[in-house]
Amino acid sequence: MDLPDNLRARVEAIAARSSLTPAQIIADALEHGRSLAWQERFLERVASGLAEAEQGQFASEREIEAILNKYRPS
Repeated sequence: MDLPDNLRARVEAIAARSSLTPAQIIADALEHGRSLAWQERFLERVASGLAEAEQGQFASEREIEAILNKYRPS
């Protein structure tokens, strides 16, 4: 597949940061409507969340309990 250099570079950068091949990234964009910008933001958020977790920044037990209770039937 012939892509402009700027798009090829973005796809390759996404592939380098994920466990997907460039072909899988393009297929995901076409099949699920996930643009390259969406995929880039997703990876940035995952990296940010992992960094916070590594620093011990988790939800408190009280916050977790509130979320779990929100979806439990009464």
